[in-house]
Amino acid sequence: MPRQPNGTLRALICGSVAYDTILTFPDRFKAHILPDRLHILNVAFLVPEMRREFGGCAANIAYGLSLLGDRGVPMATAGHDFGPYAERLTSLGIDLEQVTVVPEAFTAQAYITTDLDDNQITAFHPGAMQFAHLNRVAGAGEGIALGVVAPDGRQAMIEHAAQFAAAGIPFLFDPGQGLPMFGAAELEVFLAEARWVAVNDYEWGLMQEKTGWGVEDVTARVEALIVTRGAAGSQIHTRGRSYDIPCAAARALVDPTGCGDAYRAGLIHGLLHGLPWETTGRVASLMGAIKIESRGPQNHRFTRMEFAQRFAEAFGQPAPGTLT
Repeated sequence: MPRQPNGTLRALICGSVAYDTILTFPDRFKAHILPDRLHILNVAFLVPEMRREFGGCAANIAYGLSLLGDRGVPMATAGHDFGPYAERLTSLGIDLEQVTVVPEAFTAQAYITTDLDDNQITAFHPGAMQFAHLNRVAGAGEGIALGVVAPDGRQAMIEHAAQFAAAGIPFLFDPGQGLPMFGAAELEVFLAEARWVAVNDYEWGLMQEKTGWGVEDVTARVEALIVTRGAAGSQIHTRGRSYDIPCAAARALVDPTGCGDAYRAGLIHGLLHGLPWETTGRVASLMGAIKIESRGPQNHRFTRMEFAQRFAEAFGQPAPGTLT
């Protein structure tokens, strides 16, 4: 895909918009969960710290892309309580034309409890997200250079992947927490339609368990498999070559919520502008590091000059021209 000036390419991000209620447990889950009592699990965690944030993978990725100077268009469904969120996204210049409001439902709600080891336990109410299949890729019009199928309603993920493929729009399959909804046969179809796949190391293990595939099996189907590994960095596997992407050092470890979406925004930036995989991975890695320094998935901020300076500090090389 040829490089073009920032802002002229649009990515259509199919996924959720959600309110995140984030709870902090000032201890470690493992100290309170007895492995030999999992069959009668009945645990309560005292969480003295609580806050409500704007979240959802489609909106989080669009937010990250806006920081990088790109145009991410969230395609999602929201509920009757979407008003304050819509005002915020509009104020940030994020296009909401592809967000459908379902008046009889709540906007999706996530309740995320994080412990001292940054482990997370999440309860998720899908609400309006269950109607996401009502949105159609064709409704976004022309000028979509790249698509994303991120965690969303099950039927929506299936239909949007097929719609991208039918329209000839290359897309990133990012199953995330939606991965358990699909079996091997369905994953086979997704990978036949997608151009790239992004998962974290846990999701990659689950995908392997469901399908029996290894790296070569996946890269025979798509151009790249991206596996994020937290503090261990990430790996980008292509046909015949793998890239080890170092983890950019964060200045503070505050909150991991939304780090995966921030990484994907960096990944999509590289794909939109045709950057080499080594550079794309480093942009994505730094996005994740900057995000973890702030609470919530959409409270990190930087100018492109600041990002370029951080990039040079983190990796000892200049930032790509798309960010300078």
